Amino acid sequence: MFTIEHEFDATVITLVDEGTPHLQGDVTIAAFDDCITLEQVDPHTERVNKITFSMQQAQDIAAALNLPEGSYRLERKK
Repeated sequence: MFTIEHEFDATVITLVDEGTPHLQGDVTIAAFDDCITLEQVDPHTERVNKITFSMQQAQDIAAALNLPEGSYRLERKK
């Protein structure tokens, strides 16, 4: 399950793990104009782990999800 919310400066997507046992904590993705952040609470420390992607990194990971194993470089239109 996931939710999508449009806030003032970001679009926020929350991924809720509804799988079988060994569930993971919710993942919150916030898309800003210049970066995308992913956050998840560590159940052992109760601290939020945060990863920030540049927009180019986000485009690369989106492309990588549909490609076979290998090394790639996306060509950007100017």
